[in-house]
Amino acid sequence: MTVKLSALLPDLSPWRSSRDFRLLWVQGLIAYFGSFMAMIALPLQIKELTGSPLAVGVMGAVELVPLVVCGLYGGALADAIDRRKVILATEAGLGLLALMLLVNALLPQPLLWPLYVVAAGVSALAGLQRPALDSLMARIVPHDQLTAAAALNALRWQLGAIAGPALAGLVVAYAGHAPAYATTVGCFVVSVLLCLRLSPSPAAHDAEKPSLRGIAEGARYAWSRPVLLGTYAVDLAAMLFAFPNAIFPFLAEDLGAEWSLGLMYAAGSVGSVVLSLTSGWTSRVRRHGLLVVCGAAGWGLSVAAAGWFSNVWLVLLCLTFAGAGDMLSGLGRSTIWNQTIPDGLRGRLAGIEVLSYSVGPQLGQVRAGAMAGWTGTRPAIWSGGLACLLSVGLLAAVLPKLVTYDAETDEDALRRRAASAAGTPPGPEDTGTAGPGGGAGAAPGAEDAGAAPGAARS
Repeated sequence: MTVKLSALLPDLSPWRSSRDFRLLWVQGLIAYFGSFMAMIALPLQIKELTGSPLAVGVMGAVELVPLVVCGLYGGALADAIDRRKVILATEAGLGLLALMLLVNALLPQPLLWPLYVVAAGVSALAGLQRPALDSLMARIVPHDQLTAAAALNALRWQLGAIAGPALAGLVVAYAGHAPAYATTVGCFVVSVLLCLRLSPSPAAHDAEKPSLRGIAEGARYAWSRPVLLGTYAVDLAAMLFAFPNAIFPFLAEDLGAEWSLGLMYAAGSVGSVVLSLTSGWTSRVRRHGLLVVCGAAGWGLSVAAAGWFSNVWLVLLCLTFAGAGDMLSGLGRSTIWNQTIPDGLRGRLAGIEVLSYSVGPQLGQVRAGAMAGWTGTRPAIWSGGLACLLSVGLLAAVLPKLVTYDAETDEDALRRRAASAAGTPPGPEDTGTAGPGGGAGAAPGAEDAGAAPGAARS
């Protein structure tokens, strides 16, 4: 029994082997806690000011364009300059946006338009920051510890995702929005101080300046790798159809359980934490594409069930299972990306990953809000979950290389492993565009820009 239990516990190798990983882990935990405080307060404030589910869902549309543009540019930027500088500058900017939310909340009559402006600014800065964070992981963590690092990163994120929403619901209910935003500001001050202690991570001496040509080179590489393409497509479909977070305030009201709102936001994170705490077995998995597909299918099925049930405790249980499925899929994606992408393209591919990982939730918010206004809250949720399940099945059939990916035989994974073991960057042949028969490819963990400074998904 002892042996079996130890095999399930998280692998702490990255924490022991890398100082920068430890710094980023602690920094991320603090930033995520503050971010989720704001992520809960912001849609609630829009709901109070407008009373409209569509107005809450529009927040996703406002975030979309800055995320697309800055995510792609941020990927090219991460390959061209010191990644530490990008992380530090954007983290400071996110703190300033949190301060704007606080100032607006302290006004006698808070305004609506600053909430959308901040949401757009957060999306832009998160798009710039995410590729630098993602592409940094493969530099500071040994190749054979990447799955363990993804699990620990996810655990860090989920701890913030549980504590932040649960506490935010109480803070907003009993003290108002301003204290929640003030907590976010304080967390980002500490986060910036920790980022200052990170080691420099300069670009290669021959790195090109950010350009459309460089972004196109990364896109061609992604398109040529069916496994990589599959990870993007599966996550995009799952989030587009089955990301109902924006209408949770209306679901809680529909169920006659307004007290459960914070728990709804936290339930998925509870499921993710449970999976992370028992993730030791994932370090021995070779078929990471199966994790992606099975996890996304479980997410869709669980969201559909959450929309179908009328008992709030069953809804919360389903959302917990959904979080576990998303976590499983996220571990598979992160491992495939970090195992296969050449360092010279890692930032640009992380920029593309931002689109698949973040555009889906933004569009998903719009879809959920619009459909809830048309069909009602619960039908909007369960129909989206079923659409997610169907889409994942179709993508698995169309892209079989994703399902058959094996870390021990994939050419890209073997090439990256050899480069990591030698302590040298990959050769020119690793950054070219392969034919359609190429392997897989790209860059964390389970995190994506949300509706608040530094917020993420899982």
